[in-house]
Amino acid sequence: MFDVGRAVVPDMSRYVAATAFGGPEGLQLLDEELARPGPGQVLLDVRAAGVNPVDAKMYADPHGDPARLPMRLGFEAAGVVAEVGGGEGSVEGPAGRVSAGDEVIVFRVSGAYAERLVVDASAVVPKPSSMGFPEAAGLLLTGATAVHALTAASVSQGETVLVHGASGGVGRMVVQLAGIRGAHVIGTAGGDNLAEVRRLGARAVEYGEGLADRVRAAAPDGVDAALDLVGADEAVDVSLELVRDRTRIVSIAAFGRGGDGITLIGGGPGADPGTEIRDAARFELVRAVEEGSLHVLVSATYPLEEAAKAHQAISTGHTRGKIVLTTS
Repeated sequence: MFDVGRAVVPDMSRYVAATAFGGPEGLQLLDEELARPGPGQVLLDVRAAGVNPVDAKMYADPHGDPARLPMRLGFEAAGVVAEVGGGEGSVEGPAGRVSAGDEVIVFRVSGAYAERLVVDASAVVPKPSSMGFPEAAGLLLTGATAVHALTAASVSQGETVLVHGASGGVGRMVVQLAGIRGAHVIGTAGGDNLAEVRRLGARAVEYGEGLADRVRAAAPDGVDAALDLVGADEAVDVSLELVRDRTRIVSIAAFGRGGDGITLIGGGPGADPGTEIRDAARFELVRAVEEGSLHVLVSATYPLEEAAKAHQAISTGHTRGKIVLTTS
């Protein structure tokens, strides 16, 4: 609450929540009165929030528990620190002191689709000055997933890695980060996205019938590891055909294929969440951006009140780069 003369004015914010299970038509913009940030917390003026497929999956089950509604959405955001809690001038974050006025990225948080957000300082890292807020809001979730996938597959310098879905949000990160590690990348894509994969520095091959033969032609010395970022049977089957060590086939989506001996990561059944790896990845990603070796492509932005349209777009599975919600 703020004192204005003799009146007490609540500090209000708008946020997006799923008010029903099923499709994005259940997303609504709601109002709330914010609590003050406490010790070890900051109040963030959100400028942009990243939209990810996992956000839509949270409310997709039509038989979900109504007690979970309304359900706040969003795991990553970028903005400006408006206030530090605990009566201090600054608070300690994982990358150093955080003060009011700092431009930052927050991940992982709950309910990032909001105008203002109270978050623990442990989730706050500095925003690279070279990044706009929309790009910064799309950096850490896909980037941390990419780092986890490359780490799980033990991809190292001089090796060849096959990346299924190389033009998507996670795929673009994987291609760039694998290149930073000195690996040779073969990326699958379709249509116009093939040129984008080449621009990122990978050898592009079109998915579909005959994929294994096209990969062999692109990698005559063989494939050391494969990353499935789409969850299609084709991606897993081709990887099993080409990669000798099945544990170096890593999937973020094919959770029904764990019986094939591949490595599953993320939030699905039987998958390794890789919490420590993903937390540490934040610093690697920010550093790579600052060095100019990693870039985020934002394919579309939507105002907060059009979150349903953003979810409709991401549900197609064919977006190039990141979709982001903006607050102004």
